Order: sequence, then C-alpha cells, then structure tokens
Amino acid sequence: MKKLFVLKAFVIAFIALLGLSLTSCNDDKYEPIPVKIGDENGKYRAKLITKQGNNRTEKIIDFVAKDSVITYKEFPVKEIVMTVLEDEAKTNVALDAMGDIEYKLDFTPKLLAEQNVIELELEPKVMTLQIPVDGQTKTAVVTFTANEKGYYVGQDFSMRYGFVADKITVDGADLTPFEKIEYSFPYSLKY
Repeated sequence: MKKLFVLKAFVIAFIALLGLSLTSCNDDKYEPIPVKIGDENGKYRAKLITKQGNNRTEKIIDFVAKDSVITYKEFPVKEIVMTVLEDEAKTNVALDAMGDIEYKLDFTPKLLAEQNVIELELEPKVMTLQIPVDGQTKTAVVTFTANEKGYYVGQDFSMRYGFVADKITVDGADLTPFEKIEYSFPYSLKY
C-alpha cells in the first residue's frame, strides 16, 4: 500500500513538472540580428544547379564574397566547353588541360532593413576561355547576364542568386545554335 502511494505521488509530481516545463514565457520573441552592408562578405559553400535544356547537374562549390566581388577559384565550365566542342571525350581532355578556371562576379549591395536582407545587384563579367582541342586552341568568349537580383539573408547567413550564360563566341563567330546555360545558387551558407 505504501509503495502504491509513493508511485502515485511520483507520477503526479512528474506530470506537474512536465506541465511546468512545457509552458513558455509570454515575452519570448524572436529578435533577428539586423544585417548591415559588409555582412555579405565571407567564405561560402554553395549548392550549384546548372541547367542547359533538359540537362541538369548539381554540385557543391566554394566561393568568397569580399568588397562587392564574388570569386570562384574553380568555376565549373564543363557545360561551356561541351557546348563549344560537342564531344564528351574531347571536352574531358580539354578540361584537364585547362585546369581550374577563376571567375569574378561583381555585385552592388543594397540594404533592405525592413526585410533584414541585403539585395545584390549582379554585374557579370565576360569570361574568356582558351580551349585546347586537336593541337589547336579555340578562344571562347562567354557573355553572362543576371535577370534577377540576389540576396544575402540575415536570418540564416545565406546568399541566394543566379545568372545565365546567354551567348558564346568562338574565334570571333557567334555559336549557333546555342542553348542558354543557367547557373543557380539557391542556397549558399557562410562558414
């Protein structure tokens, strides 16, 4: 009888303690850390989605944002080279010979304090590639455009943006037909 009483008292105390621990305070409010220009600077690990027609690839890449410039030490150019050469074996040989391609993407930051984000006006530069093929070198000039703005989000310290390779010129002549190559960075985390 005494054991039953102790067990009941223990269960009642446990339920009361559980009930108290689940109640929240009325003054629990999320106060975001306000962003400021310069918060977008840093090292990022990004998910890159590349689309060209029905082909889609995903990979993880790193980049650095500093002083209104995003710098990729290893920009993925496989789709560009494949478009120029139209042969996978030659593309792989050319990519090995070319090594890592650095690309710099300029942007202008604008603070949107009411949304706690920094808007990024992207200003893509032209990329020039020297593509070795069959003992010769083809010069490819890639023109990028950014039709949408990017954002640095203060809530999770992430950057989101995208741009498009919408024209390639090979040895002075426009590459036709050409299907645009979309580079989308839907989620890039600062580390």
